[in-house]
Amino acid sequence: MRPWLAIPFTLLYLVSLAWSAQVPVQAKSAPALSTNILDVLSADPDYVSLIKLLQTAKLIPTLNRLSAATLFAPTNDAIAKHALWRTVLATPDNLGDNIQEELRQQLFYHILNYTIPALPTELTPQVHKTLLYPRTPTEPPTREPPPGPPWMPIPGGTLGGESQRLRAAYREDAIWIGTDALGKGGAQVVKEPVKTSNGVVIGVNNVLEMPADLETIISQHPSLSYFANVLTQDIHEFLNSTSTLTLFLPVNAAWEALPHYERLYLQSKYATDDLTRIVNMHAVTRKHVKYSESFASGLNLTTLDGSVLEIVPSENSTVTVSGAQLTEPDIYASNGAIHAVSSLLVREGALRLTPEKYLLTLNCSTFVSLLHSVSLESLVNDTEAKWTILAPSDDVMNLFGDDGSVPKNGTEELRRTLRYHFIPGKWGPDKLKDGMLLETALEEDGLSGDSQVLAVEVSGHGGKTNEGKTVRFGGAGTIRDHVEINNTLIYFVSRPLVPPADALQTALPELDLSTFLAAIFSTSLAEKLKTTPRITLLMPPNSAFKRLGMLVSAHLLAASSRTDLERVIEHHALRGVEYGSTMVNGSQRTFATLEGSDVQAERTPNGSVILSASGGWAGMQAALVPRDLLTQTGVIHEVSDIMIPRSVQLTIGKLVKAAKGSTMATMMTKAGLDWVLNGTAPPADSPWAEQGLTGSGWTLLCPTDDAFKQINLTALYADQNRLRAIVSQHLIPSPESSTKTPDLQDVLNNNRPVAMGDSAAYKTLQTRSEDTFYGDIVFRIVDDEDAGTIVGVDGAHGDTGKRDWARVLSWGRATAGGGTGGVVQIDRLLVPYYPPWYLQYGAPIAVGVLGVILIGGFFYGVRVVWRKDTTEATYEPIGGFVQEDGEEP
Repeated sequence: MRPWLAIPFTLLYLVSLAWSAQVPVQAKSAPALSTNILDVLSADPDYVSLIKLLQTAKLIPTLNRLSAATLFAPTNDAIAKHALWRTVLATPDNLGDNIQEELRQQLFYHILNYTIPALPTELTPQVHKTLLYPRTPTEPPTREPPPGPPWMPIPGGTLGGESQRLRAAYREDAIWIGTDALGKGGAQVVKEPVKTSNGVVIGVNNVLEMPADLETIISQHPSLSYFANVLTQDIHEFLNSTSTLTLFLPVNAAWEALPHYERLYLQSKYATDDLTRIVNMHAVTRKHVKYSESFASGLNLTTLDGSVLEIVPSENSTVTVSGAQLTEPDIYASNGAIHAVSSLLVREGALRLTPEKYLLTLNCSTFVSLLHSVSLESLVNDTEAKWTILAPSDDVMNLFGDDGSVPKNGTEELRRTLRYHFIPGKWGPDKLKDGMLLETALEEDGLSGDSQVLAVEVSGHGGKTNEGKTVRFGGAGTIRDHVEINNTLIYFVSRPLVPPADALQTALPELDLSTFLAAIFSTSLAEKLKTTPRITLLMPPNSAFKRLGMLVSAHLLAASSRTDLERVIEHHALRGVEYGSTMVNGSQRTFATLEGSDVQAERTPNGSVILSASGGWAGMQAALVPRDLLTQTGVIHEVSDIMIPRSVQLTIGKLVKAAKGSTMATMMTKAGLDWVLNGTAPPADSPWAEQGLTGSGWTLLCPTDDAFKQINLTALYADQNRLRAIVSQHLIPSPESSTKTPDLQDVLNNNRPVAMGDSAAYKTLQTRSEDTFYGDIVFRIVDDEDAGTIVGVDGAHGDTGKRDWARVLSWGRATAGGGTGGVVQIDRLLVPYYPPWYLQYGAPIAVGVLGVILIGGFFYGVRVVWRKDTTEATYEPIGGFVQEDGEEP
């Protein structure tokens, strides 16, 4: 101990008088005779440690100057349990702080500047003002001596000039010092109060812990633990640095009453600004701290946020703060006080918990960041709008962010993609049905500003709770449970959604549509079909080209037939967006096409939809297969067959060209039958006109050019009669159309110019032009993989008929003249059959000779029988002939 500390207490007391003018605490003159507080402490061995600490903190003069004080004196055992005080006693000279500011502050908290009249004897605590004036140190501890004797505390500090308060309460048949408002905690009085000439000494079993700052108090208080867990760094600094702060803080139950996802948001790192606002709505800062003793009816306190807290005390001693119950008043702190309340003091509409904040909380921060990059934050900041949000989590975005699924930040394509994740309205699982198309927030130019739709797939049966029900949006699955918050419903999708692409790109992965797509790209229509707003494409599968007839397909896909092909393609593009549900269940039955003519729709009793082309042959129809493949400009459906418009005229000449039958076409021209190729009437002065023939309704059996390799065409062209006979043998007048309505399967496959079933026989122009028994042709089905269907001259013999028959290779039906007739491609020329004389007349001669022989034989037999009857002997009866009565002799 320093030498000047050994100066007699009386000398120190005289010196202290010189400083009395600068100390605002008014000290009274001590009585002349009696023991003072220091004498009592010196005389009691339980206070040896306390005296040493008072000396170290230079508080002996302070105690001597007080005329009426109360000292709550910790015993030696109490001090031994206190870390700081024990350390000071052990090494007083090795401390870095020569002033011992912290020790002095703590000791001042044990001293009252008045003598309490009596200790409490009931549960209601007493509130006392100590000599502690909490302050925030402005300079670090120093070994330098103080500028003057620091005997008395200097008022001021973080409580606005007021001293720190202390409670004394009675419980469990004991008196406790330093309790809370409910009388709990504190140090127990273990020694009887001893009165002295300048006050009273009360022994306690623990050091009285002076209140810490607001942040520390909040973190230690059990009913404020939720608020302590959500404090941000800014709020920590605010609570530590603000003086005379009065806080009305909600207890844990008030926070737990909030919806689950609001609590999650407030616990997240994204709630910094909102938490600051919440604190400001519960914080009051004035010149002095507002303790509960000042709460009176009509008291209004303005918070840092500008809201007003209405304090209303009631007759039963309860107090409400803006409707919230005051559950624990006056929780002391070094820079203010806390009043615990039963609920949050947030005025309605003051705290906007937007969908964005929930998305951030629910691990969708990347999704939110992308929205901000394209100025779409309004979609998640409007608390009034009702949205169903399809949000990919950060984990999902990390998986798909680098594979091109998500466009680059700030681009228009990203903006389009993100809008596709928002569906107006709240669509819970109970409202979703399989096959639904929901409108999104994406407004497409290709739909003339209308909303793009999103396909919904639902599987399983969820029942009332929707458990076991699986939902997919645009092909993306949903992971974990959906979240419903106020006006927003959030589904978490397994991948970012991709808005529909243009029509051709959408159809490209559909391999079964590859032929029709190739046909589109072979024309100049690709860009038109990709950009024309509001169209519905009807795409036939690859098999439809085969059912169309290979010659028709070959014609349409030929480079020279581009105009016809373009018209056919445009006939499959409907004007307007017709989703599957509207085409199947709607009332519209006529649809305009880009080609200019209409497509008719008919719904069958079983619910199927049959589409009829504006042209083609009789009964040309296709079955609708609703696919709802969404595009930027509309939708794609599948149709079973190709439809030909009336603007496309398939003549026999076009089909002959597709059948590689140029030689046959030349023969027909030289034979004067070119009008059949063109589908026109025969010339007026021709023999064909005299027979009443027309230019339509013909089926041509067309040999390929290879079939003429062994034929002398020069000689054939020179013989006009033979040329016409050969050509006539290959021309079949189409039979009259049946009035019977074909069934659906026939309708979708009636691509043959004539029926080619087994034994189907037809007359030809040869039959009509010449009087011959061998002008007809007949079809046969041969059980031979290489032959299949063959056609030949009916009744021709030849070498077992082989040279008079040809194999059917393919066919195509014409559309000119009402869609009757067409071309059947064959591999051999059918030569008219003229049998030799012995075959032609042998049978009649043989029949005549046989007839003569039979007749002669008959008459010879009759003559033989007659002659036998006339030469045979006769006999008379015995007794002669007897005359009967009445008979003349």
